[in-house]
Amino acid sequence: MLHNEVTPAVNQIEIHPFHSQDDAQAILDEYKVQAEAWGPFAEGKNGLFSNEVLAGIGKKHGKSVAQVVLRWLNQRGIVAIPKSVRKERMAENFAIFDFQLDAEDIAAIGTLDQKASSFFDHRDPAMVKWLGTRKL
Repeated sequence: MLHNEVTPAVNQIEIHPFHSQDDAQAILDEYKVQAEAWGPFAEGKNGLFSNEVLAGIGKKHGKSVAQVVLRWLNQRGIVAIPKSVRKERMAENFAIFDFQLDAEDIAAIGTLDQKASSFFDHRDPAMVKWLGTRKL
């Protein structure tokens, strides 16, 4: 936003329960830029789909871990476009509007935040140097 004449409408950033990006979301909200979750399921890293916290919340609401994560993002006002090629998973991903996470659920998910990328940190000088050596 600081380096463009036109403020972007959407910014796709890594957001999932292990990297919630609360500070980034606050800045995007301030500039009225829609946050979109890149990797909303953390590509399954850190055992996301078997995580006890997420599974417990899912059990409480009769939902899957994926539905809990999508509902968490939805309640935060974050757009998520989960990837699936399976019809039943696509239907499951849409079935998140018949329950609401409460403050206890949200707080529990908050304990999972590692405040670091599950993939790489593009602000890390070593990563920036490595990216600079890549041929496009």
